[in-house]
Amino acid sequence: MGGSVETAHAIRQAHDRLRQGSPERSRRAQHERFPYVPTDFFRINYLWRLFGTGISFFLFGAMGVLFWGILFPVLDKFIMQDIPKKLRSRLLMNRIFHVYMEFMRVIGILTYEAHGGERLNTPGRLVIANHPSLLDVVFLISQIRNATCIVKPALAANPFMRIPIHAMGYIYADDPETVVKQCAEELHEGCSLIVFPEGTRTTPGKPLKFLRGAATIALESRAKILPVILGCSPTTLTKREKWYQIPNKKFTLSLHVEEDFELDANDENTSRSLATRKLTRQLEQYFIDRQAHHEKY
Repeated sequence: MGGSVETAHAIRQAHDRLRQGSPERSRRAQHERFPYVPTDFFRINYLWRLFGTGISFFLFGAMGVLFWGILFPVLDKFIMQDIPKKLRSRLLMNRIFHVYMEFMRVIGILTYEAHGGERLNTPGRLVIANHPSLLDVVFLISQIRNATCIVKPALAANPFMRIPIHAMGYIYADDPETVVKQCAEELHEGCSLIVFPEGTRTTPGKPLKFLRGAATIALESRAKILPVILGCSPTTLTKREKWYQIPNKKFTLSLHVEEDFELDANDENTSRSLATRKLTRQLEQYFIDRQAHHEKY
């Protein structure tokens, strides 16, 4: 009952936004650009995308319970028995998230494009990415067949996510030293470890600010860093936005895989704290420069 009230309230808010302010100006601009398309078309399109976004969020939660809680324990006894269970689970999540991305594309919520996505499957890469949207990890895992990541304990306690997180052997963000050690072990085993150095989603309009965690893992594991520049245009599902605060047109998620970022061999002879600060600054500036490049072109 509470969910229905919240959804109805969200739709009313969306309708109000269409009638005034920025959405209204956007609708006028769209009408000027497409003078032969009725104005009501844009309103219907907006409300359809709002409905589709709600359905997508519902399916995400249902997928965690129905598939991983009920179907996977049964199917796991019969499929891909020659592959270790952890990798089997990750392959399944890769395909599920690919289908999920396609579903959102087909119903008109978003489009997406991956440039160099196959390189994400190079074994033992530390995949470092910026974090503009809530869908970033879904987008990345849909491209990576053997992906792992670091999850917050609160997320692991979520009833919708607990089962898949356990099945795929994701790393719990608990004790820092233990986390770094586990990350290094996963990388040495050949998985792709996804890390968002900002530690949270990017605030639109503000410069990137990296924490030292990604650099610490890189220096401990000596794994090659694979930088990934993620984009979301227009911005949506940012840290301070609710799911129903959708943009006035479908958004595009983009993914650009850059060249390997090599570690400085001299850092092995430098104190770990200094090397960590240096690498963090280097990565931060690298992402700022590459992000500006992709936004320009």
